[in-house]
Amino acid sequence: MDGRSDPDGPALLEIGRIDKPHGVRGEVVVSLVTQRLERLDPGSVLETGRGPLTVVSSRPHQHRHLVRFDRIDGRDTAEAWRGVVLSASPILDADDETLWVHELVGATVVDQHGAEHGTVIALIDNPASDLLELDDGRLVPLAFLVGFEPGIRIDVEVPAGLLDDDFVGDGGGIP
Repeated sequence: MDGRSDPDGPALLEIGRIDKPHGVRGEVVVSLVTQRLERLDPGSVLETGRGPLTVVSSRPHQHRHLVRFDRIDGRDTAEAWRGVVLSASPILDADDETLWVHELVGATVVDQHGAEHGTVIALIDNPASDLLELDDGRLVPLAFLVGFEPGIRIDVEVPAGLLDDDFVGDGGGIP
């Protein structure tokens, strides 16, 4: 989920895409890349490269969602929206302690000794623990995160040798 900056507004996050039309009355199949289902609540406004779309109604359907938008009124119109990416501003909730990719990417990783080890460029899904990918190719298991300032700094407590410079470029300290 990449953020993009709009000089006139907040960064937008990709939340899904319109896959295809469903039926003849303008309903479309939407695949979400977010777990925040309130993005499809009636009245929600989603941004696209073609301007905003307002959700009129939505319902789950085969691991995706059937959505009716205000500007899509028939099958031909729905077909023209096939493949369009849907974006929205981040949902800010002070009580939510969830780590969001857009808050991790771009942050500097600092170990328990205060040493900086690079900037996070991606989050890699991994069964044991998601991995922070640093700009030099090293990988840091997210399980070692002990604190962070969104988009600025990620504090980690790592075992000796994991972030040693001797291992740069060969898997992030994994011998």
